[in-house]
Amino acid sequence: MDKVTLVKTRLQAGIWEGELHVPEAIERLPEIEVSYLDQPLPGHTLSEDPDRAGVWFFRFAVPTEVISDGVQTFVFTDRDSGQVLGSFALIAGDGLADDIRAEMDLLRQELDMLKRAFRRHCLEVGAN
Repeated sequence: MDKVTLVKTRLQAGIWEGELHVPEAIERLPEIEVSYLDQPLPGHTLSEDPDRAGVWFFRFAVPTEVISDGVQTFVFTDRDSGQVLGSFALIAGDGLADDIRAEMDLLRQELDMLKRAFRRHCLEVGAN
């Protein structure tokens, strides 16, 4: 399979950890962007696994200022291609009983991302 994948390994002490698997056919390492409410967030690192070719350790520190009651959804994308590599939702307080809200929030963010990618594609095709 010639697709970059991001696999969650754990969330501990406010750090989301995963493995980025990059097939040999992919020439350039993707630039991962973490977004929350459609805004990019800092606080992530990427380091190569010395024991496994094509595997990178990805760590993202969840900013404490975004943690609050309700559902907080974070989306990982390849900045250049717009490909969604993964996501996760934090549910706190009253939102625990309504976990469907997390799914709706994720769907909204993915739809917004698709709209932006489609508009960018239309501009690129129209410019040719």
